Amino acid sequence: MTAYIFITFAITAILGFPIWCVLAISSFIALGLGSNTPLIVVVQRMFTATDSFTLLAVPLFMVAGNLMETGGISRRLINFCNAILGWLPGGLAMAAVLTCMFFAAISGSGPATVAAIGGIMIPEMEKAGYDKAFAAGVLSVAGAIGVIIPPSIPMVNFGVTGSVSIANLFAAGFGPGILIGVSLMGVCFVTSKKHGYGMNSMIKFSVKNLLIEFKNAILALLMPVIILGGIYGGIFTPTEAAGVAVIYGFIVGFFIYREIPLKKMAGMFMAAGKSTAMVMMIIAAASGFGWILTSARIPDAIATAMLTLSSNKIVILLLINILLLIVGCLLETTAAIIILTPIFLPIVTQLGVDPVHFGIIMVVNLAIGMSTPPLGVNLFVACGIAKITIEQIVKAFIWLLIVNIIDLFVITYIPAISLAIPRMMGLM
Repeated sequence: MTAYIFITFAITAILGFPIWCVLAISSFIALGLGSNTPLIVVVQRMFTATDSFTLLAVPLFMVAGNLMETGGISRRLINFCNAILGWLPGGLAMAAVLTCMFFAAISGSGPATVAAIGGIMIPEMEKAGYDKAFAAGVLSVAGAIGVIIPPSIPMVNFGVTGSVSIANLFAAGFGPGILIGVSLMGVCFVTSKKHGYGMNSMIKFSVKNLLIEFKNAILALLMPVIILGGIYGGIFTPTEAAGVAVIYGFIVGFFIYREIPLKKMAGMFMAAGKSTAMVMMIIAAASGFGWILTSARIPDAIATAMLTLSSNKIVILLLINILLLIVGCLLETTAAIIILTPIFLPIVTQLGVDPVHFGIIMVVNLAIGMSTPPLGVNLFVACGIAKITIEQIVKAFIWLLIVNIIDLFVITYIPAISLAIPRMMGLM
């Protein structure tokens, strides 16, 4: 069965099948040819994986992100962030990163963050004298913060798969998200100063202008406060918080800002429905695939092999990080979490790694994969907006990527970056 599943996986992946087809076909062929177990078992596992109240947060956060993007919230966040940082060298690029951090606390999705912020900022940065490939690279890498600062769809998936508290994961995401955001702003500052990017577009700092833009953006800034405050205040669950986000986004965008036309509503729901269907198919197929791996005792074999190499926590985490960085380039984030969490989580917990901390390590790792070819979704969204090739953007954002990887290892080996806030809040 093990041979059948990996051979089929390799063949279907090389032939270019969608990832959910690769996983589902591999599962059925492995079970049909390599076992006497009825095929209906795979279907039952697929259904059970998606029959979850918690996963309702996925479509709801997607709808909320679309409402924020269309309702004028992203533009107001950009103006506010530019008022804070626009007076510095590279201020517009730094403002783009800061806006991604704020928008991350609304959308929960990397590609949605790149689309919402990049659609405005990439053309603006180009007009201001930034290299177009660098502008797209900044948004591609910074957009990954969308799945690190809560709410986060991958954190929901990890929490469901690993039976880890989603509220704790959300709280743990703040420290790493801020670290990565500040590091990327540092790269933007140094690069812009070196190449003279955006020097003619620098604005004079004005407290009055800052207060005006803060007033304009206050409703957007309140949204994460309401969502996360409600979760940690015990008012509603993460899934219910996603529903609150949809209602809040609609009220602000339609009734207050009046920038969401009714004719666009159907399109927004359709887009969220398509994205949700894709995610759920991947979750279902990956669950069946993962069950077969477990039945074949492959996770146990991998765990034994890794612990044979070393029982040192530092070495094991290094090996897992390297593997996840490679997997992130080749496998969709949701599929990677569903398949690999049951394999790696028992290994690291045996070595004394907190499950919440490891969840953050996985999410940060796979977030980097969103910006790296050949499967980097953020990369393709940014390239589409900027109308440039993958080769152009990769050359321009290499230092951003290097700093991102350095941040990953800092987060890995200093657990307090992830766990300090949950502990301060009394969640752990």
